[in-house]
Amino acid sequence: MTQGRDPKHIKRMRDLVDGVLLLDKPVGLSSNDALIRAKRVLNAKKAGHTGTLDPFATGLLPLCFGEATKFSQDLLEADKTYEATVHLGIVTNTGDTEGEAIETVPAEVVDAITEAQIEAALARFRGPILQVPPMYSALKRDGKAYYEYAREGITLEREARPVTIHALEFLSYEAPFLKMRVTCSKGTYVRVLGEDIGAALGCGAHLNALRRTQVGPLTIDGMITMEALQAHGEPLSLLAPVDALLSSFPALELTPELAVRFLQGQRLALGKEAAVAVPAGLGRVRVYSEGKLLGTAQLQEYAILAPERLIAKPAV
Repeated sequence: MTQGRDPKHIKRMRDLVDGVLLLDKPVGLSSNDALIRAKRVLNAKKAGHTGTLDPFATGLLPLCFGEATKFSQDLLEADKTYEATVHLGIVTNTGDTEGEAIETVPAEVVDAITEAQIEAALARFRGPILQVPPMYSALKRDGKAYYEYAREGITLEREARPVTIHALEFLSYEAPFLKMRVTCSKGTYVRVLGEDIGAALGCGAHLNALRRTQVGPLTIDGMITMEALQAHGEPLSLLAPVDALLSSFPALELTPELAVRFLQGQRLALGKEAAVAVPAGLGRVRVYSEGKLLGTAQLQEYAILAPERLIAKPAV
């Protein structure tokens, strides 16, 4: 007689879950660990995040499930906004509070720094700048992450990279803590920005705290903590729709007949379609039919619609 399997050892089937979760990542949890926990709560089959937050950082971590993962690249490329606390007067080997202090200046030097000096220093970092990536980062050389070299005591030459600081706002200064808000392009290291501001002030610095408040069009509105997610009776109800990732792009509505051709990957000449309202300008658009998202496309010259990323099974 064949023995039945112990129910405790039967692997639970994952569900096809589509949508976006705006998670408020806590201190001490890596972005990947946060994703794994949320994926387990939602019993989701496919998931991904939209750019990492360091373990010591908190705030907005958009998690994508199912079809939403196709559009996560748009958020990786998007501008981001942070509120940062910079500890002036102490330099650490990692550039943040997780590292060891390697340089310090007397407290009276930091206490003497004025708001006018801070404003002058911040002005130097607004707009396009060059930034040297930190050794404690996931960037790789010869297949090995920089942080692995750093842990071995090896410092590599790094080429400065162009980034853009769209906004850099002074919030407060209570020595030794400088609080600021920064909106920056992809690839910007806020802890390096903090270090560079400390160097400009002549006292050195490291990043004491970091909270992300916006990623592309997504803000902290509707954000939920891990504890609230785990305690919620219907966690799937907390998901935003897939097109929450695409709200900054113009919308275009196709007829059901055109939708079928679009989902087959056909380029459409919309200039001949009186029933379709074509948005002004060229570039990426989000495409719908009967109110249902079909995917994204590039709107090209002469009102040509070129499919880009498509929803696998839209209900059209």
